[in-house]
Amino acid sequence: MKKLRIASFILSTLLFTLDGLHAQSSETKLKSIAIVSIDTRGLSLDNLSMGNLVRLELEKTQRYEVLDKYDVANRLKAAKIRPEEAFGKSQLVAVGKQVGADFMLSGSVEQYGDKLIYILRLIDVEKDKILKSDVKEYIYDEQYIQVMTRISLASLLDIKMDEVYEEKLQSVESPIIADGQKLKLSGPRFGMQFYTGELADRLMAPKSEGGYESSPYATVFAYQQEFQYVSSGDFQVLLEAIIAINGIETSYASPSLTLLNGLRYKGWDFGFGPVFRFSRTAEGYIDEGGKWNLKPNDGTELNYETFTTIDSRGNLTLSTGLLLAVGKNFRSGHINLPVNFYYSHVPSLDSHVFGVMLGFNLARRK
Repeated sequence: MKKLRIASFILSTLLFTLDGLHAQSSETKLKSIAIVSIDTRGLSLDNLSMGNLVRLELEKTQRYEVLDKYDVANRLKAAKIRPEEAFGKSQLVAVGKQVGADFMLSGSVEQYGDKLIYILRLIDVEKDKILKSDVKEYIYDEQYIQVMTRISLASLLDIKMDEVYEEKLQSVESPIIADGQKLKLSGPRFGMQFYTGELADRLMAPKSEGGYESSPYATVFAYQQEFQYVSSGDFQVLLEAIIAINGIETSYASPSLTLLNGLRYKGWDFGFGPVFRFSRTAEGYIDEGGKWNLKPNDGTELNYETFTTIDSRGNLTLSTGLLLAVGKNFRSGHINLPVNFYYSHVPSLDSHVFGVMLGFNLARRK
């Protein structure tokens, strides 16, 4: 029994020692790598700050022994090398030899319009060559710069990303609707429209005269749906349907439907088409005192010329007009922000309508 215990003790000690040697061997197998800086253009982060971010994400991978940035900085200072300017392969190989690194990691992050081009290069110091490069295009949105860094590093080092980052990848990878032919601005709209002529007079008239006791302007809440039927490069031809509720603050909100044939080029829009308005109207006349009166229903003959105009006491009727619009789309990250100005003539009331509409939607890849 005593011999068995001794044998068991020796075996346990041997296994423990082998595990320790294996762990030590695993640690020594890690190759060293150094990052000097990452070239940036069009970003709020400078070269050194971007290099620190890449270094942080690289350390998380535990694939290499990442050399301390202060040790690297001291070596560079002693060699009189400016870190913010060390990007060429030959220069980085020289730096790698100075700091004793097996590999060097360099690259650049640059803004091109609404794109962000992220390039990483892995350099073998001993072999004096670039082992691998990774180039990715992202939508330009700096709030995701750390996610982009993790994705680009994972791609460079062949690391499989977890599901969380796979999902985030859908939001930041390859520019979302980067070209004109994929731009779609369907979404909610809101704004104001301003009236002139008889339409403005009737809106400001007292309720006792069938007016609305309102102002010559009103709010607009709408939803726009687009249908693309011609596309060539940055040029699009669209059918735009806009359903709107106008003047909701007057307690006599009136709906409208606008159908526009739209032309879009590099974010600029121009559209024209019919607008169908539903409003309350009544037939009446204006007396000697300039007051609006409803036409009597008892058949009484009048010495006044009668006509139809909007009246809060009237029936809901349909009127038509022509609407012209021009707009520009602005983009902030994944959000499209279309701004449109429009004009419409109301022939039945000899009036004009001017308006401005703002909208938003989330850019998505098809």
